[in-house]
Amino acid sequence: MTRRTRGVRALPLHLILLAVGAVMAVPLLYAVLSGFKSTDELSRNPFGLPEHWLAGNYTGILGSGGFWRLVGNSTLIAVGTTVLVVAVSALAAFSFARFAFRGREVLFTVFTMGLMFPFAVAALPLFLLLRSLGLLDNPLGVILPQAAFGLPMTIIILRGFFRQIPGELEEAATLDGCSAFGFFWRILLPMARPALGTVSVLAVVTSWNNFFLPLLVFTDSTWWTLPIGVQQFQGQYSAEYARVFAYLVLAMVPALAFYSVAERQLVGGLTAGATKG
Repeated sequence: MTRRTRGVRALPLHLILLAVGAVMAVPLLYAVLSGFKSTDELSRNPFGLPEHWLAGNYTGILGSGGFWRLVGNSTLIAVGTTVLVVAVSALAAFSFARFAFRGREVLFTVFTMGLMFPFAVAALPLFLLLRSLGLLDNPLGVILPQAAFGLPMTIIILRGFFRQIPGELEEAATLDGCSAFGFFWRILLPMARPALGTVSVLAVVTSWNNFFLPLLVFTDSTWWTLPIGVQQFQGQYSAEYARVFAYLVLAMVPALAFYSVAERQLVGGLTAGATKG
């Protein structure tokens, strides 16, 4: 098959990728350009380039302490959730992957059933539980439930990776006097860096975009996260569409920046299991 023939056959796939990319990029580009307009110009010229590039919508938000407080709150909660869910899931996945005990598969199935449990069903019982524990208006009231809901997917990914580590390697470590936890800490975790990076990226992005749980837990604006801040800003400046677009863009920048940096780690972790032999 010649290179020309392969190029012709791949053309439909390329066109599909271009169409999908346009669907994703055009709204983002529209929001960025709209943030440089005034509200009056946005009403008169919604799709054209700005006549006068107004950076004040962006600089005004960046110069406010409230915006950076929201960024800090989201970062704190995302980091806390990621550390907790990865640490607990790694230990659980290690047990499910490397130990044979009665009821192992049943217990693992119980964990996987958590993927089918919608958060909306648990909203009221969770709110009552957090209130009884005094965790309302407390970042732990968001970190702990987020970690709990993130356990099923994280355990499934890490268990699959841990099971592919050769058993001979564990036997050699045992003969050298390494305990089970020593093998987990010194050998298994360093080898599982791609998978750990993948689940960490997923946990951070999921926490950063979570809106319902912080809204349920935080009544004090001191602990609001960026998704709640976007809603409040939109309600406060509902008539100033240009400022709302600027705020939306700036709220997306941290997550987009983090994902662009971690993209290679995410893809490498997802494909590591398929390439190990």
